[in-house]
This record gives sequence, structure tokens and C-alpha cells, in this order.
Amino acid sequence: MSVNVRPVTRALLSVSDKTGLVAFATALAKTGVELVSTGGTRKALADAGLAVKDVADLTGFPEMMDGRVKTLHPHVHGGILAIRADAGHQASLAEHGIAPIDLVVVNLYPFEATVARGAPFDDVIENIDIGGPALIRGAAKNHHDVAVVVDTSDYEAVLSEITLHGGTTLNLRRRLAQTAYARTAAYDAAISNWFAGEVHADAPLFRAIGGKLIEPLRYGENPHQKAAFYATSEARPGVATARQVQGKQLSFNNINDTDAAFEAVAEFHPARSPAVVIVKHANPCGVAEGKTLADAYSKALACDPVSAFGGIIAVNQTLDADAAKLMVEIFTEVIVAPDASEEAIALIGAKKNLRLLLTGALPDPRAVGLNVRTVAGGLLVQSRDNASVDDLELKVVTKREPTEQELADLRFAFRVAKHVKSNTIIYAKNGATVGIGAGQMSRVDSARIAARKALDAAEAAGLAEPLTKGSVVASDAFFPFADGLLAAVEAGATAVIQPGGSMRDAEVIAAADAAGLAMVFTGVRHFKH
Repeated sequence: MSVNVRPVTRALLSVSDKTGLVAFATALAKTGVELVSTGGTRKALADAGLAVKDVADLTGFPEMMDGRVKTLHPHVHGGILAIRADAGHQASLAEHGIAPIDLVVVNLYPFEATVARGAPFDDVIENIDIGGPALIRGAAKNHHDVAVVVDTSDYEAVLSEITLHGGTTLNLRRRLAQTAYARTAAYDAAISNWFAGEVHADAPLFRAIGGKLIEPLRYGENPHQKAAFYATSEARPGVATARQVQGKQLSFNNINDTDAAFEAVAEFHPARSPAVVIVKHANPCGVAEGKTLADAYSKALACDPVSAFGGIIAVNQTLDADAAKLMVEIFTEVIVAPDASEEAIALIGAKKNLRLLLTGALPDPRAVGLNVRTVAGGLLVQSRDNASVDDLELKVVTKREPTEQELADLRFAFRVAKHVKSNTIIYAKNGATVGIGAGQMSRVDSARIAARKALDAAEAAGLAEPLTKGSVVASDAFFPFADGLLAAVEAGATAVIQPGGSMRDAEVIAAADAAGLAMVFTGVRHFKH
């Protein structure tokens, strides 16, 4: 046997997730491994007919305090932490009658799931594991001699090595140790972030972010970049929790764009009307509400049919066959929906590379949460932008008030502006975007680009004039000068929605009055970088 191979003579098993437990333990027992276990895990193994020793037999103490104290004992941790090649450690084992433990199999109390189901505070606290992380970290530290398993997906690797080599190899033990430390780190991150919310700590002294691998990706934003997709503990419907019905693997950019599209379409409550968002490179290029999803899709596509090619489509209701028929007419990367009819699934299935994702629900645009991004040497963490225009008190600041239709379109446009990269200008008409200007260094440039795109769309559709004539316009932040507003007037806008708050608000209001525009202030900005 190689010096790097460690035989497994005794295994400690204590798991909350018992998936595959009995089969794994049975296979271990067949190789002569002695099984030691606790509580419910021991009962599950004993009920399956396996010979299993209770951890109390090792410690000489029963489980106490409702199971809070059971493995925190030298007879357990000594057996895990003892260095096999250290004579002093071996002498201590012998002196105190401690038996070595060669394999530790622990998955933790379901803290994340307990939070996700909205359990009361005390129940959440009781699902903070103490002994489990201590066992995991001890075994991972002593990985030169001990193997640690924290996920059921690694059962097969351990059994395979025991079968092939008569024990575990150092390479496997090191990989398992890395997984173990990452798991306890992600677990502690979930606990600390939940606690930060409970005590209203907006800027805690330490901030940890953790996740579990969903899948490795072919590459990142570009082919020379490595990438992988991870799920956090946040229970939010979206691309990370979706079921992929068909199509090839999602790319890094697909995932980013699909998230942007689905978060945007969630702004439109399905009980009010069907809505469709088309995204390209993380920016909406068409958004619309309609009488049906097919109607909404046609209106969204008309905004910028060129950019929609190769885009991402998100809908806020169950995808039906009529909408699916239209969506498959042009090349699309991903369609994401809460659900889809069998007819729609079949239609999309004819396009083998088109991905269809079903999420089961829409994310709540008003829900609290964290937004995290990296900078050199640091993390920028902020609360999610969960402001909704439906909750804002709109202040009319011009002589003319908006008409009922203008006001509906203004709310629609500002809802879209929240999800477009800054500087943002949105022209909207009859519940649909008709021009989108995104990500420009100058707000007036965004206004002009959006108008130019509307002209292009009008030419493509054979219209006599762009749909910006008689539209409304939304700006994600205040107009610092009147020039951006005047560009919108030139494009044909009749009403404006913006946060307000500029030192030159009076100048901008005067320009709006001079042009006969109605303008409302929201008091809330929607920068998105």
C-alpha cells in the first residue's frame, strides 16, 4: 500500500441529509469499516440492519441538551486530530483509550433551508450546527490522515478509492478538505448574513459570501477566462434555481443576461397583464405589456428588432404556444418563464440549441437582498434596488399635468429604466418601449441614441414616423441640464418622469413648460452600473 493511502478502519457518520446514507454505510461495512454514529443517523443505520456504535459508547456521555452536546469530546476529536506518524499523539491515544477515526461523514443542520421556509427566529437558531463544523474542520485539518465528506456527491469517490487502493489517497483527502472548508465557510456566511439582517447591520465588520457549485462553465465573458456558476443560500426564483427543459449548456453571458431579463420582467405583476422583456448584453432592448404574451412579444420586438437577434426573452406568465411560435421565428439564445404549456415546450424543442428555463415563480421586486461585486482587493456590497414606482408618490412639477394614458406610460417607462444601464433614457408608448438609450457617459447622448434607434425601427417596420412621436420619456437620474430634455422633446416626447434633485431643476422645469410637456418627479434614482 502506498504511503499516501490511509486505510479506513473506523468511520463517524452524522448527517442531516440522509440521501444515499444507507447504501454508502452498507458498502463501508462490507469492507470491514466500523461505523460510529449519532441520533437520527444511528437510528437510520440500525433500522437498515447495520451494526453501528453510538457515539456515546466512545465518549461515555449520553447526548444532552436536546442534542446540542454529543460529539464535543476528546474521545471524538482526539481520534480525528491525532497525527498517525507522531509518537506523542499515538501515546496520548493509548493512554486515554481513544480509538482513531479515519473517515468523518457530516453534513450540517439545514440552516439555509430553515431560513428559506420563513421559520421563526428560535427555530433558525436551533438549526445552527456547532458540533458538525467542529468535526468537519478537525478532520480537514488532519487530512494527511483523515478523509472528510460533507456532500453526498462524494460518497462514490470514497468508495471507489477504498475498493481500488484499500483506503483513501492523499490527493482525494486534500480535495475533500478543500470542499469541507468551503462548505463551513459558506455555512457561516449564510448564518452571518441572516444575523446581519436580523440585527439591521447594514455594514457589519466582516462580510462573508458563499455558494455551492451549480456547474463549471466552458469559459467566462471571454474564452480565455475560466468560470463557474454557484448558488447562494438566497431562495429567489431565477436562473440559479430554474429547471432547464432543453438546450445546450448556458454560458457565463447567457446566465448574466437571463438574470437581467427575468429580474426586469418581474417588475410587471402577472395578474395585471402579460409582459415580455428582451435583453441583449444585460440591457433590455424591448419591453412591453400586452393583451397576450404574443401581443406583448410583438410590441417588445418592434422596439429594436436588430438587437433582439441572439437575445434573451423573459415572460411573466406561463408561456403559451401562440407566443412560442413567434419567439422561435428568430434566433434566440434563452427563453425564461415561470412555466410553459406542453405545446410551447414542443415548439421550442424543435430548436435544439434554444434553451428553455422554467423557474416556477417570479422573484419579488420589492424583496430585500444583497448585491455584491468585486473591486481590486475588495467587495462592494449594497442592498438590492427594491424600490418600485408603484410605491412612489409622483410629484407633478410642470404647469400641465400628465393625462391618464401618459401617467400609465410614465410608470411603465420608469419601471423599465430601473433595469437599464446608466445613463438611461426610455421612450415608451401604449405600454411598450419605443426607444432605449443605455450606458452612455452623457444623458443627452442616451436620449439621442434612443431616438435614433426608434427611427431605425420605424424604417424597418415601414412606418411614416418613429413611435417616439407622442411618447413619454423616463430618465433613471435627474437631468443635469435642459439639453437632455430638449433632445427628448425633439424626438416627440410629451411627458417626462425623472427623479429630480438637480441644482438646475428650475431650468429643466422651465424648458418642459416652454415645450408644453408634463413632468413628474419620483424622488428616487435608479442608477445601474
